[in-house]
Amino acid sequence: MVNYKVTVSTAKRVSATTFNNVFIKLVGTDGESDREWLISFKGATAFVIGAVSTFNVSCPVSIGKLVLVEIDKQPLPLFPEDSWFSAKVEVESPEGDTYTFPIYRWITDSNVHRFREATALRVFDDTHHLGQYSRDQELKQRAEDYCWDVYAEGIPHKIKTKDGPSSLPPEVRFSFTKKMEFRFNSVTALTELQLKGLEDCKENWTDIDGINRVFCCKQTEISDYVQEHWKEDAFFGYQFLNGVNPMLIRRCTALPENFPVTDDMVQFSLENEMKKGNIFLCDYKRLDGVETNVVNDKKQYLMAPLVLLHKTPDDKLMPIAIQLKQTPADDNPIFLPTDSEYDWLMAKIFVRSADFNEHQLNVHLLRTHLLAEVFAVSLLCNVPMVHPLYKLLIPHTRYTLQINNLARLLLISETGSFTKYAASGGEGVITILKKSLSTMTYSSLCIPEDIAARGVEAVPNFYYRDDGLRLWDIIHSFVQKVLSYYYKNDDEVQRDTELQKWILDIFEHGFLSQAGTGIPERLSTVDELVKYVTMVIFTCSAQHAAVNTGQFDYGAWMPNTPTSLQLPPPTTKGTTSEATMLNTLPAVNTTVNGMATMWLLSQQSSDFVALGDYPEEHFNEEVPCKAIKDFQHELEMLSAAIKKRNTSLEVPYTYMDPTEVENSVAI
Repeated sequence: MVNYKVTVSTAKRVSATTFNNVFIKLVGTDGESDREWLISFKGATAFVIGAVSTFNVSCPVSIGKLVLVEIDKQPLPLFPEDSWFSAKVEVESPEGDTYTFPIYRWITDSNVHRFREATALRVFDDTHHLGQYSRDQELKQRAEDYCWDVYAEGIPHKIKTKDGPSSLPPEVRFSFTKKMEFRFNSVTALTELQLKGLEDCKENWTDIDGINRVFCCKQTEISDYVQEHWKEDAFFGYQFLNGVNPMLIRRCTALPENFPVTDDMVQFSLENEMKKGNIFLCDYKRLDGVETNVVNDKKQYLMAPLVLLHKTPDDKLMPIAIQLKQTPADDNPIFLPTDSEYDWLMAKIFVRSADFNEHQLNVHLLRTHLLAEVFAVSLLCNVPMVHPLYKLLIPHTRYTLQINNLARLLLISETGSFTKYAASGGEGVITILKKSLSTMTYSSLCIPEDIAARGVEAVPNFYYRDDGLRLWDIIHSFVQKVLSYYYKNDDEVQRDTELQKWILDIFEHGFLSQAGTGIPERLSTVDELVKYVTMVIFTCSAQHAAVNTGQFDYGAWMPNTPTSLQLPPPTTKGTTSEATMLNTLPAVNTTVNGMATMWLLSQQSSDFVALGDYPEEHFNEEVPCKAIKDFQHELEMLSAAIKKRNTSLEVPYTYMDPTEVENSVAI
């Protein structure tokens, strides 16, 4: 008889314990063991949270190189079946070789589950008949668990669910800790912000002091700064670079025909300044014609402004002209800094409200959340656990499917807070998402190309760009090291049918087969694969952090980020006042519900996993393991550099510090 030493690890997470009987079978190239009951001197504690238990499995002769393990658990008589979250199984063979079998999933039933040895295998590497059978069975089960569904025509598809988050496969749901924290924060947000009792008040604000009293209940250092500086032109311009929406600003080389700003208006030569690269444009044309919401029985107003900005000799980005509607007209004046205080301030308020709606639906929801869901569902549908792509990308799918499911239930459903309190809530949501997807391009998802296309390579004090480009390079280097180890030439990329199906599903279900987007429907080279996977990881981690984490910082002071506006913009100059502004700003209930939502979406969970942290060990080969260590070192260096830079900044930019970037779209 020969003995195999089997070590089973149960994950350190709430409810991971099983008291069921656990059985294992070892499958090798030359045979297999009997199905054996794993009995330990630890008794009932062998598979409790964090337990590492060792057993012996005996065979008459060696069964060769291990290919997979089969695991099942059976309830004791009169005891209920429970759920078990095993981390991994390690087996030491009689020849002295150690095999690792990553599990990292819930086993909730009495069926037999097969787990492959950790060495990553592409479909054409998997030559053993049992390995291929296991691969096929896994994908067959996945095809039942992860199905596509249409939420609305013209936007990316979602995972099909029956009854909300509880119907998601267990391995993609929130941990107990995450679930309880999210539920608690959702219920107590208004209380935490000391806003309880105001959520149903439909009255308008009567003075700025009233808004300030609400705001003072919960602040951050940056929200304090926002409250103090929100009226200033320099801070208005700064937010296009380092606020929550750094994606719209672009260099202006020629004025749009529908934005007839003259030299006399700005008091310098626009042509000369454009040639020097000092003029920039923000165009909210996607919002034009959007059907606006009704809040508190009042029709709301959402403009599609154009904003012209000028980089001054002291490197400030200053607004120099604002037109609030797309079509020039006598009743659509171009507002200027030389106008009256409230004419100019109201113009900026309408821009900031437009920016909120553009940011939430295009920049945040579509370009991070919905794309991340498509990347995840396609991965889980088409790529088995043993595949190197699965091992590389699965950490970047954590919690995404559940948080998106909750977003659809709590934010954009008929009773969701965005539907009830945002200017674009309701019908406008789908309209903006459709418009945004139809104009999205592959290059706009790749930050080096996006920055170049927008002509903002040389804009000073653009920390989103600086940190984002460094992060892209670090992620790209990591991905290249890992994937070039498995893909030695372009032919291997082309032959990998599972990889190609992953790409095709993203093209069809994420980008709705729109070839004009530049999104590939297949990949032909290793370089193309590395770039694509870099884009996926960057989108799910760094980009989401950049456009999500600062929402409460920049939105807590409502006049800086109104979710909706109650009056139309002025059609002639000289007619506005503080009273006009207060009647235009959102009502009390709209304000406090908006604050509560932004606070909730900015909360970091206690089981937050930062970019580069890998609590689950999916790789075991030396090259990818070393690549992970190199990746972590580079991220540490970048984090230190960002922290050092921020000490000298009036407004620190922390959102892309790797220690603050979550590995996945998880909030």
